Amino acid sequence: MSDLTSFDKARTGLWTSLQKHLATVYAAETAFARAVAFADGAFPFAASAATAEQLDDYGRQRRALRDLFTDETNQLDTLTKAIRVKGYAEDEKKQLYLLLLGYIDIAATVFARLHTDVPTALPPDEELAETTARFARVQKFARLNVKGLAGLL
Repeated sequence: MSDLTSFDKARTGLWTSLQKHLATVYAAETAFARAVAFADGAFPFAASAATAEQLDDYGRQRRALRDLFTDETNQLDTLTKAIRVKGYAEDEKKQLYLLLLGYIDIAATVFARLHTDVPTALPPDEELAETTARFARVQKFARLNVKGLAGLL
């Protein structure tokens, strides 16, 4: 049995954690997709195209996806900061950021549905706007670190 370095343990732990988070994100996307199926891919949709029950389900699943987006963004923000301050070699940090960036890019496509799969009349959501901006900053930060441009920040 070989001895794992602290970096190997961190990489394995991150990989395992990201797989669990991805399963959660995919489950939320599936539930959201079911809730908006009545729109038949035509967005933005007219609220009159759905029953009250469908709109209630849509609202519930949208809130669940938005809450998950906020939670994931907070965790990703914390994680990117933790990687930055760890004493790993730059190449090791790049590997961790690359794993993270793969997850972020996949999750971004799911969370984008909060902006695309919407009714024609949707009140402004400041928390969603703030979370979207933070998510984009985390994504850009991870991408810059993968490219080796951390010194520019």
